Amino acid sequence: MPPFTTVGIIAKQGDPEQVRGTLQRLCAHLSARALEVLLDAESAHLRDAAVGEAVSMETLGARCDLIVVVGGDGTLLHAARAMAPHDVPLMGINLGRLGFLVDISPSHIESAIDQVLAGEFDSDRRSMLGAQVVGAQGAGEVHAALNDVVIHKWNTARLIEFETYINGVFVNAQRSDGLIVSTPTGSTAYALSGGGPLVDPALDAILLVPICPHDLSNRPLVVPGRGLIEVRVRGHDQGHVQITCDGQTDLQLPTDARVRITRHPDSVRLIHPKGHDHYQILRAKLHWGGHNATRAQPC
Repeated sequence: MPPFTTVGIIAKQGDPEQVRGTLQRLCAHLSARALEVLLDAESAHLRDAAVGEAVSMETLGARCDLIVVVGGDGTLLHAARAMAPHDVPLMGINLGRLGFLVDISPSHIESAIDQVLAGEFDSDRRSMLGAQVVGAQGAGEVHAALNDVVIHKWNTARLIEFETYINGVFVNAQRSDGLIVSTPTGSTAYALSGGGPLVDPALDAILLVPICPHDLSNRPLVVPGRGLIEVRVRGHDQGHVQITCDGQTDLQLPTDARVRITRHPDSVRLIHPKGHDHYQILRAKLHWGGHNATRAQPC
């Protein structure tokens, strides 16, 4: 990977006091390293930048060779969907709560930046899902999701009924509050709270996790990552169903339409501090291994 010369910053919205101080330190350190720094609208606002200094997400993707996300996992999800078509790597400074995706502590900004600029970092690629509504007029726009696509009820307390097909083969019919279709990255998000398995992000897989199914035999299902998932909601429930990508993009389901979900052609590149350990993050965030004074050494 070539040296980074132009760095874009995408900041969390709605928490100005916490974000502003972190932005000040980050921008000062990047500028001291003679890097060109571009700001998204929120970053420019919090920096009290001159009018016109903020650039669009499209410009960030076209001009930057690294994006630093200042916020939580939700901010990174937003940035990832915007930057994936440009194949720009992202690193995250965690100002959120859990921080499965943004894994740099604000107290380590300067040292983390210096390591990355020196080429001392780990990186990985994360697959995304593409969701589209298919109706009588054909297939609609493909919407990307790094974590999950959720088919759920929105204005009724009753269950919804739908059928699931994989690669054109009928899998099951169920009554539930909905269905989470998740990437391995999203296995630590909504799918986890729905009872789904934790899946290593390097695996080529898609998770299907029912939301509060009426029939307890409807269990989470893991299928190959190149599978084509189709969900058909039964007629009288279609007006009560909505599709949500990463909890941020909402799609309506017209009458007699169905949802088609498959792997998105774009993927997301994440940059981590050197020695990044996915399982260490799981231990820390999920409070595993509290009694760890003695650990068996690897063979």
